[in-house]
Amino acid sequence: MSDTTYTPPKVWTWDHANGGQFASINRPTAGATHEKTLPVGEHPLQLYSLATPNGVKVTIMLEELLALGHEGAEYDAHLIRITEGDQFGSGFVSINPNSKIPALVDHSTTPPIRVFESGSILVYLAEKFGAFLPHTPEQRTETMNWLFWQMGAAPFLGGGFGHFYAYAPEKYEYPINRYAMEVKRQLDVLDRQLAEHPYVAGKEYTIADMAIWPWYGAVVRNEAYDAAEFLEAHSYKNLNRWVEEIAERPAVKRGGMVNRTWGDPALQLHERHDASDFDLRTEDKLSDQGGD
Repeated sequence: MSDTTYTPPKVWTWDHANGGQFASINRPTAGATHEKTLPVGEHPLQLYSLATPNGVKVTIMLEELLALGHEGAEYDAHLIRITEGDQFGSGFVSINPNSKIPALVDHSTTPPIRVFESGSILVYLAEKFGAFLPHTPEQRTETMNWLFWQMGAAPFLGGGFGHFYAYAPEKYEYPINRYAMEVKRQLDVLDRQLAEHPYVAGKEYTIADMAIWPWYGAVVRNEAYDAAEFLEAHSYKNLNRWVEEIAERPAVKRGGMVNRTWGDPALQLHERHDASDFDLRTEDKLSDQGGD
């Protein structure tokens, strides 16, 4: 063990420069830092987000609902650039006092309903449209079990492993080993579950799959942290099968493009205000990947 021993001070103080890649947007206080009114589009559902795994959960859900024919799921997706501090604007903080994406406002009600935390948004939309959340007590509970599993597990993957392995200003053996062990345990949990079921919560494709896939699919496909080899992600055969099957869903492909600002420009849709925003070039690209 080569890590330098750290002795915590009696009272912690904030070091503005300490925090790695995202130090500029991390702070120990809540609330707005500036006044900024959020735009409002023409659809009842207004989403304010970025295509991180948590943001992608919701755009996948909305695109899946539209694919089922739920016209009321039409939405405007406004880009929140978290590296520029958009999440600390007064308008966004009024929707989500925790200043995290995604956040949704449903203007189909009076007064409008704000919904924040990605898991809460998924449940809200599932109940609103009666889709992707089974109705029987046993199946509904199993879906909720796995949804809450993701909400509790992903911080160890992202804020734990992802931070210390990929983003921390210095790499230390202990935190990387500690969180790598936990992430591999989580991958094994999913692999064992998917050995017995086609989808995470059973026979049906649900909001549990939509919540888990953006995080763990990104790791397995080496789209997050560049750690697939380090974690031997290829060895989880059942998980890999599920990841690739979900990735081929046309609505998942569309949802992954919304509010995306990096990677292949043909797979980026910074803001989405109408289905026609997925233009011909985009549809050709999706078709090349095996989409509809």
